[in-house]
Amino acid sequence: MALDIAAIRARTPALKSGTARFDAPGGTQTPQPVIDAITEALTGPLANRGTVTEGERHAERIVTEARAALGDLIGVEPRGIVFGRSSTQLAYDLSRTLAKDWGPGDEVVVTRLDHDSNIRPWVQAAEAAGATVRRADFDPATGELEPGHIEAVLSLHTRLVAVTAASNLIGTRPDLPAIARLTHGVGALLHVDAVHYASHAAVDLAGLGADTLVCSPYKFLGPHLGVLAGRPEFLETLRPDKLLPSSDAVPERFELGTLPYELLAGARAAVDFLADLAPGAGGGRRQRLIAAFTALEEYEDALRGRIERGLAELGGITVYSRAARRTPTLLFTVEGLAPAEVYRRLAEHGVDAPAGSFYALEASRRLGLGDGGGVRVGLAPYTSEEDVDRLLAALGAIVG
Repeated sequence: MALDIAAIRARTPALKSGTARFDAPGGTQTPQPVIDAITEALTGPLANRGTVTEGERHAERIVTEARAALGDLIGVEPRGIVFGRSSTQLAYDLSRTLAKDWGPGDEVVVTRLDHDSNIRPWVQAAEAAGATVRRADFDPATGELEPGHIEAVLSLHTRLVAVTAASNLIGTRPDLPAIARLTHGVGALLHVDAVHYASHAAVDLAGLGADTLVCSPYKFLGPHLGVLAGRPEFLETLRPDKLLPSSDAVPERFELGTLPYELLAGARAAVDFLADLAPGAGGGRRQRLIAAFTALEEYEDALRGRIERGLAELGGITVYSRAARRTPTLLFTVEGLAPAEVYRRLAEHGVDAPAGSFYALEASRRLGLGDGGGVRVGLAPYTSEEDVDRLLAALGAIVG
């Protein structure tokens, strides 16, 4: 089932600027239906959630629909969906909540492959509780984070393992079900950063083996927002800090203050937009999302292959995205040119491919790239073959 790329692009106003955009791992452009949903939320009557006034009912409907949509995207009950300002904020909140039960002798595992938002919150929470932090390495030659890398640092004292579902720097997709089996085998919890993964593959909380998971709608065509997912019965066991009068129900006990209704409306619209990417797919929204991501993976993998072949033909370029299973995300350097200079020259050709470590600081250093990182090319549902041609032509001019 093929994607209609022209239709997707026609419904994404920012693409009218003409820039070939490969900056999607840092945030995607917004389709018109998402913009319309945000506008509709803000122009309708709004109040604190309730059932009495029109504004209260409108707010309640927005929240209910958003939870249902994100639940379908992640494969969890709506009661298992928590909204926050960002995935980083939610990771900090969750780490502080879980760390209330940690102490000396306990251990927490993080990986060198991860974005710092899935490292630093756990490290700081563990240090505050007197627990020990253990780091799982990855192979810089292949970019692989193997289950064995996690197993090497597990023990019966491990309380939690935090690992990415897909590296935002080099695209590596670890074998999470295998890692989950090892983690649960020592009685520990598995927290998964799916921020980058959720942009390119169908998410399944139970299938991945995650106890908790975070993602960010602005990485998959939605507004800036964070989402934490977990089984409702597990969330019921957690006691986050909260205001005395605020609800103690799950998931509301985790949500601080009034929710940003307009952003929730946009997030719901983004999920619906994704569900409609594969025309003709039947079934409910969850089934249509799975069909859409299946088609999207096929399309993006084909474009990624074209880029990789093109980079290989140019010469003078080192690609660090080498894992067997990875997202359509390529990190590379050009011989003799700083990544920031390549970024600047590409921009002169109307191609947006940023440079840096993109908060995956430990991964960048492990790859030998230091804090400067490399140039990152990432794909989105609106990336076209013409975009790829422009990228390769611009790099050819720069390398030449």
